Amino acid sequence: MKIAVEGCCHGELDKIYETIEYLEKKESIKVDLLLCCGDFQAVRNEGDLKCMAVPAKYRTMQTFYKYYSGEKKAPILTIFIGGNHEASNHLQELPYGGWVAPNIYYLGYAGVVRYKGIRIGGLSGIYKSHDYRKGRHEFPPYNPETLRSVYHIRNMEVFKLKQIQMPIDIFMSHDWPRKIYHYGNTEDLLRKKKFLRSEVETNTLGSPAAEELLAHLQPSFWFSAHLHVKFAAVIQHPPKGNAAPRVTKFLSLDKCLPYREFLQIVDIPDRSSSSEGLEYDPEWFAVLKATNNLQVTTPQRWNPPENNGLHERWDFRASEADMMLVMEDLSGELGIPDNFSRTVPPYDPGHPQPHAPPSYNTNPQTTELCAKLGLTDIYCKVGQRGDDAGRSQSATRGDEDEDESLDEPSEYPTDTSGLSSSFNPDEITIEDEWEEEEEEEGTKADMPSDTHTPNWLVLPEPKSTVSPSVLMDPPPPSHSTPRTPPTQPEGEQEGRCGDEEAATRILKRGSGEAGSRNTTPRIKRRNQVIYQTTDDDECEG
Repeated sequence: MKIAVEGCCHGELDKIYETIEYLEKKESIKVDLLLCCGDFQAVRNEGDLKCMAVPAKYRTMQTFYKYYSGEKKAPILTIFIGGNHEASNHLQELPYGGWVAPNIYYLGYAGVVRYKGIRIGGLSGIYKSHDYRKGRHEFPPYNPETLRSVYHIRNMEVFKLKQIQMPIDIFMSHDWPRKIYHYGNTEDLLRKKKFLRSEVETNTLGSPAAEELLAHLQPSFWFSAHLHVKFAAVIQHPPKGNAAPRVTKFLSLDKCLPYREFLQIVDIPDRSSSSEGLEYDPEWFAVLKATNNLQVTTPQRWNPPENNGLHERWDFRASEADMMLVMEDLSGELGIPDNFSRTVPPYDPGHPQPHAPPSYNTNPQTTELCAKLGLTDIYCKVGQRGDDAGRSQSATRGDEDEDESLDEPSEYPTDTSGLSSSFNPDEITIEDEWEEEEEEEGTKADMPSDTHTPNWLVLPEPKSTVSPSVLMDPPPPSHSTPRTPPTQPEGEQEGRCGDEEAATRILKRGSGEAGSRNTTPRIKRRNQVIYQTTDDDECEG
């Protein structure tokens, strides 16, 4: 089974599907599944744009609304997790996962599903120590604080995932597991992203929660995004008991921009399955049922139960009997029903509504699933808390502070200092992130166009000098991401791409824009300057 893995989507569904279609035709292959590792931006209309943590000038509809409205249908089954640039009010409708459009499935805050016998798990959001122990209390309209905290992962989801005992084939997270950079070509990573050096050297880059899950789940593959760079690693885990040691192949990819390493094909043997479609996972649902009463929907801090004499139960692993009860709840049918339904009107380019307020809706998919399994719709519960005063305050603060808060420095990468009081000193604003990509894009467009026949994914041994790649000639579609003239000097191109280009050609989407290549470039690389901050939540990338 051939699986396409994509880094940060940022709403560029049309371009991603076009690239896959080009690859399929060129290499005479068929891609079975697309996995997107966050920043999906399932924006349905103008109200959803107000629920996405990006500067106002980058609030554009992109192309997801076409798939939501039915104008288009995803040509490939697509599974995604959330990142830190999302239409959060939309994703909150589906805390346990569900269809955001026909053939496009969201895994929820955390989730495990099966496709052709392959178990696929994921964790949405990014890690922030100050929100990690809080309940899921956010709802729209968000204030400047909840606009960001809504996409911060919680220890509740991590606790649930740590109850999983059966092997996981693929796991996705938006930010990287902490210390993963020590298991790949670290120097090549730092050559591409120089401003990460201090965090790599102090082991503060990456998510400690994802690090815990990596050690516990030990999946065959782990895919991430967030840092907008391609990086591969191989981790050999210590054996558990008498079992043979397991190996995890890690791959992080860039965002969808011309000549960036944002897509890769992975060839994984499929297994016998009761369905050719997407299926629920009985073990995961048994864990959800067992932990349902632990859910917290307030900012109150929650600590997972431990075997310390203070808790009646601390082990919520699923037994065979628990999984049989799940099968009974589902009437023996594991296939995920095609029960997508729209909960808000889609964007209409002919009748724009720029002042549309954010929507707050329950989703029939969640209502149906909760009724079958006896789960709590936590988004509905938050909305029923009687927060009229809170909503009013939230809306007022949001109107007053919206533009100012979103143009503040945005953390890149996220603070991943665990439970310590330290903070991440390396940050660039969201605007810097866009400028960096535009500069690099202009330079890379001048690279030679000859390419070779692709090889399927062969991940390197630790400290390998070449990342895994799928090779192809880039197609030349246009791009809807905001662009500026190229600004990166030619000398930097060689340092960034020279050795890798000599070793292999990598899947990168072309650009039909010629640009002004012969003019003197204007250097603007603020991302390589270290900024200081006292608030680690002012800088989410």
